[in-house]
Amino acid sequence: MPHESLEAENLHLWRGEQHVLNGVGFALPRGTCLHVAGANGSGKTTLLRTVCGLLYAESGRVLWDGQDVQADLAAFHSRLIYIGHEPPLKPDLSALENLSYWVGVRRRVGRALLGAALERVGAIACADRPVRTLSAGQKRRVALAALSLLAAPLWLLDEPTTNLDSEGQGLVGTLIEEQLARGGLVLAATHQELPVARERLRRLELAA
Repeated sequence: MPHESLEAENLHLWRGEQHVLNGVGFALPRGTCLHVAGANGSGKTTLLRTVCGLLYAESGRVLWDGQDVQADLAAFHSRLIYIGHEPPLKPDLSALENLSYWVGVRRRVGRALLGAALERVGAIACADRPVRTLSAGQKRRVALAALSLLAAPLWLLDEPTTNLDSEGQGLVGTLIEEQLARGGLVLAATHQELPVARERLRRLELAA
């Protein structure tokens, strides 16, 4: 039975002459959140993009269930959801259309479930509005609605609380806690503290 653990071993990645990831490693068992912290330019986003296979490290490897993810990236991608610093939303589609398209790549979801997800994150009023008319915080909420619908065991979140008010930041904490309670894993890069129970939280500090 898969134990759904995520590990990184001795990751090294260069950007030009800059050694962005210098021997980075971690082990993340199920039911745990890893808070990746560090100053601007320390490699937080680079680490997330390397873990999910959007960037390739010069050396080191990422393991899912003890297997190198590069052996079958498609299978690994089916187990994760990645939300970058900029939510992956199409500006001329409505919030509901964006969510339907995004989630529909993996599963068929009816309008009722889509609406319930938007309601949960406080974005139901945006359902039929083009995304280009939404504020940054509203776009973030629409992206967060995809988390529960996709039901992936691994979440990779880049600055998930950016542009959110205090209520929205609390919502992020609640969503993460629910994911961990299900036995899921969360890798979150953020400057801010995460509102997650300490016993479920680990921290990785990257040096600039």
